[in-house]
Amino acid sequence: MAPRKTASTSSRKTTAKPARNETIGSNSLTFTKEEELHAYREMLMIRRFEEKAGQLYGMGVIGGFCHLYIGQEAVVVGMQMAQKDGDQVITSYRDHGHMIALGMSARGVMAELTGRRGGLSKGKGGSMHMFSKEKGFYGGHGIVGGQVSLGTGLAFANKYRGNDQVSVTYFGDGAANQGQVYESFNMAALWKLPVVYIIENNRYAMGTSTVRSTAQSNFSKRGEGFGIPGVQVDGMDVRAVKAAAEEAIAHCRAGKGPYILEMLTYRYRGHSMSDPAKYRSKDEVQKMRSEHDPLEQVKARLLEQGWASEDDLKQIDKDVRDIVADSAEFAQNDAEPDVSELYTDILL
Repeated sequence: MAPRKTASTSSRKTTAKPARNETIGSNSLTFTKEEELHAYREMLMIRRFEEKAGQLYGMGVIGGFCHLYIGQEAVVVGMQMAQKDGDQVITSYRDHGHMIALGMSARGVMAELTGRRGGLSKGKGGSMHMFSKEKGFYGGHGIVGGQVSLGTGLAFANKYRGNDQVSVTYFGDGAANQGQVYESFNMAALWKLPVVYIIENNRYAMGTSTVRSTAQSNFSKRGEGFGIPGVQVDGMDVRAVKAAAEEAIAHCRAGKGPYILEMLTYRYRGHSMSDPAKYRSKDEVQKMRSEHDPLEQVKARLLEQGWASEDDLKQIDKDVRDIVADSAEFAQNDAEPDVSELYTDILL
């Protein structure tokens, strides 16, 4: 089999042909000024929101589980830049970033984290279970890999209704070994369902390196047995993500069936707030931060192109921090749900 190609910022040319089941993104890895500024602000909003959530968790204001998205911001922002209104999104419990990228209010997300009535699930879902029909967000889900079947079901509904909407279904490298994932692949390929499967490979699942836990660590190949094309993407570069996303989504909209994008990314924090992440070195994390940080890449390009000054970027940061601070204040002062809410939103 011919060598694989990875969507990245590299300009090096290759004469190698892609594998037969593979579709390689051909879009130019360049952004306009407006795209760079949009990506920077959106990723910064996620970063600052998650930092504040981590702080509130440490103070005991947020309880239960809390999985932060710090380091992976380019994945969801790049994907969202390629989607259109009507497309659906579903993901796992590391979901705050997805909600922010979809335009769900910072107040609503933070209030849900603190269990308040102004939360997006009325304070009853917490970190892992938030939804928004208006934004087409079908939840964060706590069952590892469980959302893959649901995302496939969303794609089936689109096919059945005859619309051109695409189900964007996220899961992690740890969930990629779950059985329901392959049942979903089979169904999606058999019926040519419009679903983009996004494997956010942050290398460590709950705390075990993919090198030690999986026989096939190139997750973009996981659909080969079903004829599903897949490609690896530099998930730390928002431009590469958007380019690959456009290719994959166009494939689905054209009625060609599912597509797999393996996002090579990295989480800076532990699996959850309770994870000290002692299975990797501090030097490794620092190296990723200093050489591959998604925010710093965009910041450097903005400054280099003369599209923004240091003062401009500081103002963006201040505006974002103000929004996050407001969400934290609201979330700590909003009322808790009434006891009667225990009996609502229940299906028997």
